[in-house]
Amino acid sequence: MLLFMGIPFVSGLSQALCQSTQNVFHNPILTGFNPDPSICRVNDDYYMVTSSFTWYPGIPVYHSKDLVNWEIIGYALDRPDMINMNGLDDNDGIWAVTIRYYDGVFYLITTANKCGGNFYMTARNPKGPWSNPVWLKDAPGIDASLFWDGNGKCYYTGNTWDFKSQWPAQCAIWMQELNLVEGKLIGKRRFLTYGHAGNAMYTEGPHIYKINGKYLLLTTEGGTGYNHAVTVHHSDSLWGPYTADKVNPVLTHRHLGSNYSIQNVGHADLVKTRNGDWYAVTLGIRKVNGYAPLGRETFLCKVEFENDTPIFNPGYGIVLSEQKRPGLPWTPFKNEIMRDDFTSDKLGNVWSFVRIPQKQFYSLSKGNLVLTLQSEVVDSLVSSAMIIQKVKHHCYTATTKFHFVTEKDNEQAGLILYRTANGYYSLMKDKNGIVLVCKNLGVKSEIKRMPYNASDVYLRAIVKDMDISFFFGQSADSMIGIGGTLSLDAISDNEFNKFNGPGIGVYATSNGKQSHNRVVYDWFDLE
Repeated sequence: MLLFMGIPFVSGLSQALCQSTQNVFHNPILTGFNPDPSICRVNDDYYMVTSSFTWYPGIPVYHSKDLVNWEIIGYALDRPDMINMNGLDDNDGIWAVTIRYYDGVFYLITTANKCGGNFYMTARNPKGPWSNPVWLKDAPGIDASLFWDGNGKCYYTGNTWDFKSQWPAQCAIWMQELNLVEGKLIGKRRFLTYGHAGNAMYTEGPHIYKINGKYLLLTTEGGTGYNHAVTVHHSDSLWGPYTADKVNPVLTHRHLGSNYSIQNVGHADLVKTRNGDWYAVTLGIRKVNGYAPLGRETFLCKVEFENDTPIFNPGYGIVLSEQKRPGLPWTPFKNEIMRDDFTSDKLGNVWSFVRIPQKQFYSLSKGNLVLTLQSEVVDSLVSSAMIIQKVKHHCYTATTKFHFVTEKDNEQAGLILYRTANGYYSLMKDKNGIVLVCKNLGVKSEIKRMPYNASDVYLRAIVKDMDISFFFGQSADSMIGIGGTLSLDAISDNEFNKFNGPGIGVYATSNGKQSHNRVVYDWFDLE
């Protein structure tokens, strides 16, 4: 059970991503906002984490039995005093978590970008509770990872820019022993590689593995955009020297051209099944008409070793949209619950905040979600009265019904499709009617305003690929359109919408003024 401001979160609403067939699986295995995957196996169970940036609770922990069907089992950052995200840009916060298991203990290590630096956490049970962050001093860079050698010692790997570079965007992968008893880095620090080529850019995401008595250093290069790639380095000694594999990059899609449907593939992590088969999880984006409206997602690849070189999807060399599933017992979880009637006394774990709320603004009562209007707005880099869930499909319909009455021009409540403070759509009820607002590339504009007097209202958003249409009305059967057909470019990848992904849900604000008014949501449906 997760606690927020005294109100628990539970897994009452499944966030399982169930596949439909047992013979093949479909990529991505974690759709929607799930970048920078890391994975580990404990006996017959697989656990995976992804980046969460400023979303809270943070660091989702997923569980699977077959590497294809995944269910969220909890969050590592689930207590408000664990980290401070106020004032953070949507692209900062929790970056690139690594999960590892050693001697009965689960470890998470990550970067809290612009809010504390690198830290690790521990738990006996991956569902939690997780320990408070152990902050590491003198640990520059991002994308931290952990490795235990046969001597029982733990080693930290990460990247750094803190040296005199020889070419643009040159980064170094470094390693140092981590004393887990004292919670600090000790001993010598050594650079292991600058990348596989003489001009390698943004060398990041290091993971070390010991395979057949030799050390394999997996890294990512090229940045998380079009030139993203996975590279491999080998050594007979933990401390190196590490030699770049001649096959490098072992995985990339940059050679497929900008029109290929899956792009930006990189940031991989390897896992070995009990059967001895190897797989990799990696991030990528799916393009729709040249846009990426869902952000970075998690994909699965088969891996086979040839002369110590990991070959990704042998015979193809790329991430596939559909392929033969792993030879593991098929273990689907229950299907997602599309409609939340708010009948529980606990907010389901599909729901998230952006940044950590500084005060209690919601309650669950008599089958309703009640929001007290807050002065904060989603345009500012603080937590507002917004509760959203991840958008995981290219075609979907979101509908909600609520009760809201106001006589003040500043008070609004309704539906929001949010990516960042610089990119969102909001459909809100106010004193005079219904107003549709779009913020795209940091420019906010009112798309359409229409009169509406009833206190109860249904709001709906329908998305098909890159098109979105909004509707409102007094019943689900009598809704009318507002604003026509619009483009999802406002919440797709761009110079502001970089690292996270979109969420859709409810939002209420008094726009900078104090208010005690409330909005009562009967239900929320995402289909």
